[in-house]
Amino acid sequence: MSIDQLLSDMWNDYVLLNPKALEIYNLFQQREKKVVNDHVAFRTFNHKSVNIDVFAKAFVNHGYVKKDYYEFKKKKLDAFHFEHANPDYPKIFISELKIDQFSESLQSKVNDFIEQIDPKIIESENFCISGRPWGISFKDYEELKSESDYAAWLGAFGFRVNHFTVLVNALSTFSDLSELNSFIKSHHHILNTSGGEIKGTPQEYLEQSSTLAYNQETQFSDGKYIIPACYYEFAKRHPMENGEIFSGFIAQSADKIFESTDKGQ
Repeated sequence: MSIDQLLSDMWNDYVLLNPKALEIYNLFQQREKKVVNDHVAFRTFNHKSVNIDVFAKAFVNHGYVKKDYYEFKKKKLDAFHFEHANPDYPKIFISELKIDQFSESLQSKVNDFIEQIDPKIIESENFCISGRPWGISFKDYEELKSESDYAAWLGAFGFRVNHFTVLVNALSTFSDLSELNSFIKSHHHILNTSGGEIKGTPQEYLEQSSTLAYNQETQFSDGKYIIPACYYEFAKRHPMENGEIFSGFIAQSADKIFESTDKGQ
């Protein structure tokens, strides 16, 4: 599988969980020559079978290189971002939940999930969009959510794209992120306001905003329930003192972006 095919499959799987992202993308397409993806984000656990290094193998095999490390102490997460030598390919941002810092109940649930995974799924090139390879009840989802929204999201959706991100720099018809946000809201899409609609500043070299996650009917072992799924992000990057455009991430801002799945629209 080529990296282009993998990225296409990732987008197609993503918009199944977040059709509002496709609506917004189409709105951009109507007024822009091109819509560029800044980065694609994934979630996983720090278990040795599915940790960041395991999760990233398909991307590394396609030429991606691990870059900066990020820590989210409050949410008990570690993360790295990966970049390709070809700047046309989006960055890949992978975070992992430090399950050993949670209750025995959460750890037991996660370990049970991972024991249910067929090793062939982990070894496959499309592991990152293989979905949920375990059974989970809505009761278990609620119990996970009481400790970690991140854990509950992973429990419900498994290995899928958490969000795509539009590179605002590549859009020609918006002067700044504030104008873009107004455009999004004028079409009845709801933004994540945790930490403000815009997270970060030009002085930090990165500004970000995002929609709230789209509510999706999801099958659990004890029935179907509507829960927050995926969201769409928008990033404006600024030049550093050396003139180069900042390519990394700001942990404090990303911390608030994570909260886009805490509740849906």
